[in-house]
Amino acid sequence: MNGATYLAYDYPLLSAFWTILVLFLWIMWFMLLFRVVLDIFRDDDLSGWAKTGWLVFTIVLPFLGVFVYVIARGKNMGRREISQARAQQEAFDSYVREAAKGSDGRRSSVDELARLSEIKARGDISDDEFRRAKELVLSGHGTAEHPSPFASSAGR
Repeated sequence: MNGATYLAYDYPLLSAFWTILVLFLWIMWFMLLFRVVLDIFRDDDLSGWAKTGWLVFTIVLPFLGVFVYVIARGKNMGRREISQARAQQEAFDSYVREAAKGSDGRRSSVDELARLSEIKARGDISDDEFRRAKELVLSGHGTAEHPSPFASSAGR
């Protein structure tokens, strides 16, 4: 038998578990290191010199620097991450709202129809006026750019 056949016998199961554990700890360590470095740059409360000091500390003495940073400033790391996530979500929501309005800034026909239904439900317009206004909106002539026939009776 050659050397390749005995390879499985030379590497016991416990050694494989230790190798996997060390690999996962190594990956976890790099994730923590990158999160700390990103948090250093994300923090608006730190001055440029403080950011440089923390960055040098985490690069020169990585284990000590990361652990000291997590102990000293770890409580606010989560808050900064949550505030950044909220800001990104608000920016995305704002973008979706603007895109839904259309490129020219007019109200969409769905918005106009919803507004018409509310006006009709309040009893401000009759069924015939609602039908005519709905036809105008669906034909593309009754959007916010053009005056609607129900605008005069909406203020009752």
